Amino acid sequence: MATKQVTLPITGMTCANCVSTIERVTKKMPGVIGANVNLGSERGLFEIDADTVTERDVIAKIEDVGYGVATAQADIP
Repeated sequence: MATKQVTLPITGMTCANCVSTIERVTKKMPGVIGANVNLGSERGLFEIDADTVTERDVIAKIEDVGYGVATAQADIP
């Protein structure tokens, strides 16, 4: 098992219930070992089994329950 820690900036959270919702739904995913979401920093730390689930899968699940994940791509010439 190749474990990996992923930190994601999560948008749209307003209360502790938002935090528990995200933690609950992501922990139910196969391959997610742990989830720790912080409302104050608007970040989630997820420990995943990289052989089973991808970072993109976790982002999709968070978006499915109505929250956003700030992602950016920079093109540097």
